[in-house]
Amino acid sequence: MYNKRQEAILAFIKSHKSTTRQKVQNYIEQLFDKTSKITILRDLELLLNDGLIIKSGNARATEYHPAISTELLEAIDVETYFAQEADSRKLKSEKFNFEIWSLLTNLLTEKEKADFQQLNQKYLLNKAKLTPTILHKELERLTIELAWKSSKIEGNTYTLLDTERLLKDNVSAKGKSKAEMQMILNHKKALDYLIDRPEYYKELSLSKIEDIHRLLVDGLDVSLGIRHNVVGIVGTNYKPIDNAFQIKEALQELIKIINQTENPLEKALLAVLMIAYIQPFEDGNKRTSRILGNALLLANNYCPLSYRSVDEVEYKKAIILFYEQNNASYFKQLFLEQFKQAVEKYF
Repeated sequence: MYNKRQEAILAFIKSHKSTTRQKVQNYIEQLFDKTSKITILRDLELLLNDGLIIKSGNARATEYHPAISTELLEAIDVETYFAQEADSRKLKSEKFNFEIWSLLTNLLTEKEKADFQQLNQKYLLNKAKLTPTILHKELERLTIELAWKSSKIEGNTYTLLDTERLLKDNVSAKGKSKAEMQMILNHKKALDYLIDRPEYYKELSLSKIEDIHRLLVDGLDVSLGIRHNVVGIVGTNYKPIDNAFQIKEALQELIKIINQTENPLEKALLAVLMIAYIQPFEDGNKRTSRILGNALLLANNYCPLSYRSVDEVEYKKAIILFYEQNNASYFKQLFLEQFKQAVEKYF
């Protein structure tokens, strides 16, 4: 996560396309207290190392340029954006953006791909050292924590301990609804399904997405298959596609893009964002998106996510930013943080 000064530097470079360190410093000193040359150079070096900017020239002739061309990753002040009420926010489009497909590239920089591949090697090495019994226990722990957090994001009131007792001892929590219990049990069924056949999701298809959705909404009085009705989303004026034929077309386009994308983390990030954006089903879309993301990670020998430490409100803000502005920067940040934590906390 970048501080406000670093975000301002990045925004300035993107808006000017080519600039010098002195011009950056002059701009920053208009927004913040007097900032030293060393601080500015340190911030520029951070952005360079993260692949967000590039530089040309040497010494006094050095200039800085934006490295990311995709509009999806423009820096945005999340706090300021959500200080506005939903009805006051100006949306890029209140309806599904059918031109978004051309923007779904280069969500990760080359440095990020290399860094996270190296991090994933740590996961693979650690996993290889585990006995079958310990590996089973680690997968069980991840499943419990994912079932709890993914359900909590959707408003489920089960605690983590309630969830553990339900999934390990088959004892439901007192005072909780049957639907809440079923939602959590369904997460376990879906995760077990993926863990038993990890390579099955190496190549994605519509039927494979529908398989995950069917497992997640089993017993919850949700219609299966592509929806034919209009859906609204709490907290935003964004309106998803309302035509079943167009929904199917959007899913097929997404599947094609994911199958053509090489990097596993980028595949998963696309799936989590775009299934939520398309909203192809009557209910259970974000749950399906998270489990599908893990299916793609597992199929490519990458560490799955539990989202256990993500703040539910911040997660929802990140998704709404994508709905309203087609901006993936905040969600990408949360997603990559959760991947780091998964590698550190499991296996």
